Amino acid sequence: MMESRVSANLGPLQPAVERALDEMDRQLVVPRLWGKDHQLWKPEPTEITNRLGWLTVAEQMLEQAGRLHGFAQSAREEGFSHVVLLGMGGSSLGPEVLRCTFGSARGFPRLWVLDSTVPSLVREVTRSIRPAKTLFILASKSGGTIEVMSLFAHFWNLVARARGNRGAAQFLAITDPGTGLASLAQERNFRTTFVNPPDIGGRYSVLSFFGLVPAALLGLDLETLLGRGVEMARACGPHVPPAQNPGAYLGAVMGTLGRFGRNKVTLVASPKVRTFGLWAEQLLAESTGKEGKGLIPIAEEPLAAPACYGQDRLFTYLRLNGDANNGTDRQVKVLERAGQPVVWLTLRDRYDLAAQFFLWEFATAVAGRTLGIHPFDQPNVQESKENTSRILAEVRRSGTVPPVPMDGTLADLLAQAGPGKYLAILAYMCPSQKADAALKALRKTLLVKYHLATTAGYGPRYLHSTGQLHKGGPDTGLFLQLVEDLQPKIEVPGAPYTFGTLAEAQAVGDLQSLRAHHRPVVRVQLGRQAPAKIRTLSREASQARHRRTTRTARKSVRKRAARRHR
Repeated sequence: MMESRVSANLGPLQPAVERALDEMDRQLVVPRLWGKDHQLWKPEPTEITNRLGWLTVAEQMLEQAGRLHGFAQSAREEGFSHVVLLGMGGSSLGPEVLRCTFGSARGFPRLWVLDSTVPSLVREVTRSIRPAKTLFILASKSGGTIEVMSLFAHFWNLVARARGNRGAAQFLAITDPGTGLASLAQERNFRTTFVNPPDIGGRYSVLSFFGLVPAALLGLDLETLLGRGVEMARACGPHVPPAQNPGAYLGAVMGTLGRFGRNKVTLVASPKVRTFGLWAEQLLAESTGKEGKGLIPIAEEPLAAPACYGQDRLFTYLRLNGDANNGTDRQVKVLERAGQPVVWLTLRDRYDLAAQFFLWEFATAVAGRTLGIHPFDQPNVQESKENTSRILAEVRRSGTVPPVPMDGTLADLLAQAGPGKYLAILAYMCPSQKADAALKALRKTLLVKYHLATTAGYGPRYLHSTGQLHKGGPDTGLFLQLVEDLQPKIEVPGAPYTFGTLAEAQAVGDLQSLRAHHRPVVRVQLGRQAPAKIRTLSREASQARHRRTTRTARKSVRKRAARRHR
């Protein structure tokens, strides 16, 4: 193990992890993983042997660095001031982390990552750019994602109306070979298309073109970035014993502690790499949340006193050298002394993010084997998409989204809080500093008063991130859907509905999917002042009398859920 960069204090759980590492060594797990042996996970090779290209993609992409730098330089020379990436899930979360961590280098365009159909956010990006001076990246592995294609139609029309526009030369695509998006790019004469290796799943694709094209446009040093990824890949190589192998070690810790009930992998990070959790959240949730099992990533949750945490946590601390770490160091050490297991992951500088990307990919594959699940498919993601399509078909017929029963309150969900539970906040609203602060305050209240782990995701982004876990993972989730007034009215060109209608259809479709899986879910309409309404919810939760759920109360909540499902 790279002792200077990965260390852990696991207390009484250390022997169990050591046994798991010994077992991995005997069963040749690491060399078999590099050999793409599908039987590590399942008897059949489906969506396994053709999903392991991430193991070597960083080294392959080093050969493309010159092309990528040249492309970015041409964009600078032509005076593009903005880049808007249209993508979802694995196509957007890695670029968002790079954007937040590095920002744009001097002289390079500002990057926007638009992974939402919420109309207030579509309007914000539309108003913030100069359409004739903006490059648009359509990023989609499948090549037909409804959010991406709807946003493309909007911005294609916007560019066409802008004085001095360069038309199709302002659009480029990143996709797999032979997709509908690849055909569209050719038909419309896009500026260029980056065809990605097809043997990489979306959430494992950050070190491929999906992450590197935005990285180049930000002005990053791609050779250094990819070099860090290659360095970690070699540290996790086929001949490195599991106990000295960073990826195998982290995977053994997560998988083993997950089997002991510590499945809330709580991601703590230094300020400059804070958003890493957005990417790791999808990787863990979508890879392991299935068959009633899974690791539940807890990202960007406010830290609290040790008494607020149960016996279901594993803390991982991404510590960037030279960052403002003193306060977080103290809090993490207090948790360690209180007996909570902690893994420390040290980053020398921000470029070590690439090493962390590979480390967590490898560890997730290993943890999947330990948990007994297949870490490369996402069997439940399609449900919400199909529900959205069905609702939009109804919109075409009737002109409106079917009404949603609004019974249930946050108090109903909190009546079910208890050891091992978590609450997922599903926020269909425009991300902003005020929204982030309101959600953070609500999460802190639920942690301190109810000792309840929370996740928070903006919709529809979370559908491509944690949505798989919500339906296919452990039945320990409580779900709070928050929906702002989905205005203004922005038409989706070529479709008989607006972005607000599309976002509402996605929210309702996911609500129906959660109910079909008998998940406890409550929907709250936030109106026009969404952050203020969330702060009200936080105050109400703080002032409510908290009592442990009785058997009678649990039965009552289940009966109401059953009536809603019928």
